[in-house]
Amino acid sequence: MISFTPILVLFVAAFLYHPVSNDLSRVTGNDSSRVLLLTAHPDDEAMFFAPTILALKDATLPPVQIQTEAPKQVVFSSKQQEDVSNSQLYSLCLSNGNADGLGAIRTQELSRSLGILGIQPDKHWILDHPDLQDNMTLQWDPVTIAEAIRPYILKHRITTVLTFDSDGISGHPNHKALPEGVKQLALALSDSEKPRLFTLISVPTFGKYTSVMGPFLGKFDLYASKALIFYEGVVHGFMERADLIPVGSAAKKTLMPVYVSGYAAYLTSFKAMLAHQSQLVWFRWLYLAFSRYMWINEWAEVKL
Repeated sequence: MISFTPILVLFVAAFLYHPVSNDLSRVTGNDSSRVLLLTAHPDDEAMFFAPTILALKDATLPPVQIQTEAPKQVVFSSKQQEDVSNSQLYSLCLSNGNADGLGAIRTQELSRSLGILGIQPDKHWILDHPDLQDNMTLQWDPVTIAEAIRPYILKHRITTVLTFDSDGISGHPNHKALPEGVKQLALALSDSEKPRLFTLISVPTFGKYTSVMGPFLGKFDLYASKALIFYEGVVHGFMERADLIPVGSAAKKTLMPVYVSGYAAYLTSFKAMLAHQSQLVWFRWLYLAFSRYMWINEWAEVKL
């Protein structure tokens, strides 16, 4: 009797091998876009956002020199701005994760992780603000967040901010406060200064821990959605030519930005998380093995 198990395993492996992304331009905007990843703690970038970082980073850049020293906090006037000419990816972490007195160690770990993920040393920063400390019971003040991120947004002409949604993926109150801080900042900025905001979609607890089924189903859904939109367009085109519906009456449909890692990107994300040695307690290993966020990111745009 022929066993189909090896065939099924090979099919799943082949299906997961290559990364897939949908509509990168909706996030990057154009060739001079400035994308800021806004996180709350060291390790957020590897645990939750790695598929997007790896999809957005410029593959033509030379390998990043992994930084062994802590990133310096930059102090500048809000009127100072960089000369920009091409798309760039930045990272700003609002605390050093000092809940257990490991702030200095976690700062070093963040530098190594971001280096592995490909963010240049001069494009990532970490703050140690007295009112933005790592705390599972503290809801950060949106006004304080807005004041903390404002100079980075203005100096680097940030056009897009990527961060957690209002559920914070894990429910951490520090995570949940970040989009509120960006909204607060947007109220004080002109239209030309105001960035676009995308938030990482939280899924129910069961859906978080589907391991390789997460990217498998994500890719299937993405391919199926694109196929349906394509064939719907074909049908509408036929109906327009047959004068069954007015020309141009069909609404243009777009899909949410989705980034699904392949094997190589997953292994890079895994390696980045290994840089956070102080956080590798037993349940983090389970997270690395089963979390869908190690494989797939889905984004929703928030109107500001």
